Amino acid sequence: MLAGTSFAAGLNVYATLATLGLLSRGGVIALPAGLDALRSWWIIAVCLALFVLEFFADKIPAFDLIWNALHTFVRIPIAAVLAWVATAHLSPGMQLGSAALAALIAFAAHGGKTALRAAVTPSPEPFSNMALSFGEDAGAIALTWIAVQHPYAAAVVVLILLIAVLLVMRWVLRALRGLFARARMALAG
Repeated sequence: MLAGTSFAAGLNVYATLATLGLLSRGGVIALPAGLDALRSWWIIAVCLALFVLEFFADKIPAFDLIWNALHTFVRIPIAAVLAWVATAHLSPGMQLGSAALAALIAFAAHGGKTALRAAVTPSPEPFSNMALSFGEDAGAIALTWIAVQHPYAAAVVVLILLIAVLLVMRWVLRALRGLFARARMALAG
């Protein structure tokens, strides 16, 4: 379950937290004792308000890149803290390993999202950016639900998504290298 929620947090941490809180409130899941705060209507309301804010901020080309860059310092640590608290019943070494793995998974999701956004944002029309943002929001909510209902299936989905992220990041890096090579040739030429 931690793999799915960590990847979802890397996409949209507020949607992930609100979904966990609502699923717990609805009796769909029992959160670990340390995560009981997510059941609070206040926490759910704040997460939903921040989700709405991110929903609109994420649809604005160029601003979405700034928003996502700043959220590097939010999404990844929250994924690590969720894993740390959720695994409190394990040994400290296992707990630390779970938190580190969750942070790495969230970092990969966040990094892939940001790289893909950097590739799509220069597009002259806003619809591709909006469609990508809608997909990320829906993906975070769906992946959180899948992680809760079918944790092993979520782990497989996360593994596939991590491979896709690596391929996308490789593609973006190649495109950037080609862009810089053409710029150097143009300046030298």
